[in-house]
Amino acid sequence: MLSPKRVKFRKMFKGRTRGVATRGSEISFGHYGLMSMEPGWISSRQIEAARVALTRHIKRGGKVWIRLFPDKPITKKPAETRMGKGKGSPEGWVAVVKPGRVMFELEGVTRETATKAFALAAAKLSVRTKFVEREEAHTDAE
Repeated sequence: MLSPKRVKFRKMFKGRTRGVATRGSEISFGHYGLMSMEPGWISSRQIEAARVALTRHIKRGGKVWIRLFPDKPITKKPAETRMGKGKGSPEGWVAVVKPGRVMFELEGVTRETATKAFALAAAKLSVRTKFVEREEAHTDAE
């Protein structure tokens, strides 16, 4: 599972996920991508499950890029604990995702294989997603 090697602070504020993604909103590496349609947190377990689903379906055929990294620590208090007594201890890591963020990219496979692979990966994620393709640069040479 993905997690940072070291961080400056152990615990982080919850934060807000307003607005749309400006960075990471275009396909940069592959030909096909999986874009988020709503804000949310994607856990490191979900990222790994989606990656496994992708690579299993393409059967070592293409190349996969993971465009998000879980760098936000999530804390949890023990069960049946009274309120107060401070913030809980860090339990896991999540990546903050805004609408329009390209989360995974793929190349080297057919369009049908890519759509099916991304459908399998999207089933593992907690946000609505859509399949996107890279817009090729059209030069009007006349």
